[in-house]
Order: sequence, then C-alpha cells, then structure tokens
Amino acid sequence: IKGINGEAISSQEEEKYKTYTLQFIAKVYAKLGWVMQLHMGALRSNSTKMFNKLGADTGFDSIDDIQIAKPLAGFLNALEVTNELPKTILYTLNPVHNYVLGTMLGNFSADSPRGKIQFGSGWWFNDQKDGMISQMKDLANLGLLGNFVGMLTDSRSFLSYTRHEYFRRILCNLIGEWVENGEFPNDEKVLSTLVKDISYNNAKDYFEIK
Repeated sequence: IKGINGEAISSQEEEKYKTYTLQFIAKVYAKLGWVMQLHMGALRSNSTKMFNKLGADTGFDSIDDIQIAKPLAGFLNALEVTNELPKTILYTLNPVHNYVLGTMLGNFSADSPRGKIQFGSGWWFNDQKDGMISQMKDLANLGLLGNFVGMLTDSRSFLSYTRHEYFRRILCNLIGEWVENGEFPNDEKVLSTLVKDISYNNAKDYFEIK
C-alpha cells in the first residue's frame, strides 16, 4: 500500500514483500505439481552509462558474491514445514556456491519424487566446458549424479538448444574418464542407463512430460 501511494519503502519492507510473494508462488507450484527454478548470484546492469544508452540485459552483468546459504535454507524450510515445498532446481552463477547448493539438496530431499531438490547445471557464465564439468563433479561428490535432470534451456535463442548436445558430449567424456581411471564400473548397461537418464529420462519424469 505504501508503494502504491508513492511512499518510501525500507530495504526490510522490500525484502519482506519479495519473500512473501515468492513463498506464495512456490505454494501454488506445489499444488499444481510444477517445478520451481531459482537462479542465484547475478549482479545486473553494472554500468550506468551503458544502461542509460542501451537499457537492461545488454551485456553489462556479472557474478555477485552475496551470501546465500542461510536465507536459502530458511526459505526452503518455511515451505517444507507446511508441506508446501515444490520440486525445486537450484542454480548458482557463482561457482563458489557449488558446495552450498550441493549440500542443500540433502536437507530437503524426499522419498518421492526422486531427486526432488536438484542442483542445476552450469548456468550463464558457467555454461561452458569447465563450468559444466565442475558442476557435475561437485554434484557427484556431494549427492547422486544419477538423479540429475541435466542441461537447462533458459534462453529465447533457438541456437541455444545446441548446448544440450555439447552438454551430453561433456557428460559422456567425464564418465568415460572415470571408467578409464577405474573410478566407475566398466559396465555398458549401467553406463548406458546413467547417460540416458541424465540426458533425457530424469527430466521427462521430473517435469512429468507425457
């Protein structure tokens, strides 16, 4: 009401409003069986000069270094307490937070659906070979890689769909290296199931695609 009336709003009031709104939306997702995807760690529109010249989302964004562990845990916990936590994928733009998200999964896991809370694939600045490998290695170290729903497509560009093939090649190469090093069983049936699940089946089941 204060905002609508043009009155000043404190930072705390802004955070409370945004938190309430996000919780409300998450509860609707839970009722509908939808997936909530949270992308964290972006610092937007850093150049005032270029923002004034070109507007938002024109390439002058970078990685943020805010602390996310406690507020994220509090947010997810508040939803779980009332049994209104939807299936959720957590993405970080800052690879420093890989282990934060990788360990967050276990706090709110459930018997069903399998892999209810996901650590999302390398995103934006991490959407390249090293970033994808780091994300998958960290997930494998901290959780269960076999439950991973794989690569995302969050771009409006048709050409971005080709990165799914790039991701699959990187995934297969990573697993192949583990097999060659004797770190993973050289069992073609197990390997085939693992790759097919991460590349397709897990996402199909998770998003309930008929």
